[in-house]
Amino acid sequence: MDNKEWKPVEISDARFRYDSFKNGEPLFGKKGRLPAMGWNSWNAFGSGNTEALTKAMADKLVELGLDKLGYQYVVLDDGCYGSKRVDDHLTSDEEKFPSGFMAISDYIHSKGLKFGMYNDVGDRLCSGLEVGTVGYEEIDCQDYVNWKIDYIKVDNCYNVYDNATFSCPKNARFTFAPDIKGISLIPVSTDNSGDGIAELRFTAISDGIITGQRAYIEGEYVTGIGTFDGTSPDTSPIGDMASELEFKLNVSQSGEYDLYVDAKNGTREGSGSWLQVAVQSEEGLVADYYYDDIYDNSPIRIRLSAGENIIRFMNHRRQENTLTSYARIQECFEKLAPDSDIVFSICEWGKTQPQNWGYKVGDSWRILNDITFQVGSDGDPGVAAWEGAYTPSITSQYNKAVIMDEFAGLTKGWNDPDMLVIGMNGVTDTMCRTHMTMWCMMNSPLMLGMDLRRVTNDSEIYKIISNEDVIALNQDSLGVQAKRIFTTKGVKPDTTYLRDNDRFDVLAKPLSDGSVALSFINVSMNFREDRISISPELIAQYLGDKMVDKDSFLGAAVYSVKNLWTKEEVTMTKEEVAEKGFSVSGLAACDNLTLRIKTGE
Repeated sequence: MDNKEWKPVEISDARFRYDSFKNGEPLFGKKGRLPAMGWNSWNAFGSGNTEALTKAMADKLVELGLDKLGYQYVVLDDGCYGSKRVDDHLTSDEEKFPSGFMAISDYIHSKGLKFGMYNDVGDRLCSGLEVGTVGYEEIDCQDYVNWKIDYIKVDNCYNVYDNATFSCPKNARFTFAPDIKGISLIPVSTDNSGDGIAELRFTAISDGIITGQRAYIEGEYVTGIGTFDGTSPDTSPIGDMASELEFKLNVSQSGEYDLYVDAKNGTREGSGSWLQVAVQSEEGLVADYYYDDIYDNSPIRIRLSAGENIIRFMNHRRQENTLTSYARIQECFEKLAPDSDIVFSICEWGKTQPQNWGYKVGDSWRILNDITFQVGSDGDPGVAAWEGAYTPSITSQYNKAVIMDEFAGLTKGWNDPDMLVIGMNGVTDTMCRTHMTMWCMMNSPLMLGMDLRRVTNDSEIYKIISNEDVIALNQDSLGVQAKRIFTTKGVKPDTTYLRDNDRFDVLAKPLSDGSVALSFINVSMNFREDRISISPELIAQYLGDKMVDKDSFLGAAVYSVKNLWTKEEVTMTKEEVAEKGFSVSGLAACDNLTLRIKTGE
């Protein structure tokens, strides 16, 4: 597609705009799902997955009894399609999947499992195959319905509406506003003729107000008017990730004005060419955008009311475009199969801050890049890591997801820190147990990513992924992501983004029967001697009304405490808890102590 001949579609529906993101209203129904559990082909086989391997994985899920524990979805990731469409339709790779997708769907369903597939909102897949769904949404969705899919993962490579991975960097012109030096307004007509209002002039750096954290002053200009790229592990998910430039002004008469913007266009991250303009009253009411396009220095006709007005200069297209792209697929499913129950997994790697808008369209949303870039192949388990300098590691994903609990829930969807890397090279059994604990406490989707042929019922890997007590935390019907209530870093634990792993964290998760899960996690790769004690009062302080019965938990005479990995159980009286708290004295590197605390009379 020639980038000179296209631009993002017009967004005329206010439900897809930035100002609607906080209204809590999904665009589509079917919320209330717990996190999905299953197996995905990518970490195990990359683009080398085949029909035979997929069948073998489905067989192993049943043989190992993992299906009975909730691992239901078998998902074909990238690499399964033919290189070209045929009569506009997707086809299977004839060598890898010679029987076609309907046959593999039937096989998986015959096992009592559920079938999942993959596509991309761009014009190509991440593998480079030119079969992305953009422009073919209705055709593809009809094929997916025909293939009886139960789950779809939708990637974001080659997104023609953003400078996404592998896409044209100059597409930043669509996702950032021009650098703004100042504005001027000339009255065109007022509701009460007579006194002649003079031209109004304002400079950006002295008269403008920068909102959010993205924009900043550079010389005489305000630049960076747009949204942070969330694929960077440096960017916290907490706070206003988008910036606007606002001008507050008083006019004596209502009427129409020509708005001129002194701006320079750019084609790089932070400096673009697409401008959105809205006028907001003191009451916060926003009219339709007066302008939403590439700015060419032409006057913009706006209407101001007598008294104070706020003129907003912004570019929220990074989020609005991506939401629109994903919503287009969901709209097709709603039209073609309104009674279907297809899980919709957004995989745009946190690029456009999907914690703000993902609930409107998806059941889960990826929060960062892939957890590993060293995927396996047939017979090779691939390599994962506990920590790393960038995104591909367990702790990179955890450090971001652990403070995103307020974005998740049964009425919203789930933060997705990517697939489990249990069973890959590079991670020990201890790391895998804590990895499993983290994902279950955080209500993350539990998608196995290993070659299941390497797993036996007596193996340590099996014991980890089949721990029913830990899985029960993830699948608890209350559907509340754990909150970090303590960290040895001495900062506000539930909202502070921490990347220094030399620490202990404590997570608390309320459960549907009134009990609480409490997880002590040594995030570091060294033994730590810390003695940490957590009181019922601290748990209640952070979890508050998310608890089923906070008063009963605080007033219990007896607490039954079960270690979910060793299965040891102890009973503590109220007096013992008041004296000692729920505590840990030292933990091995990357280890965890996870407790389920129930109350008694």
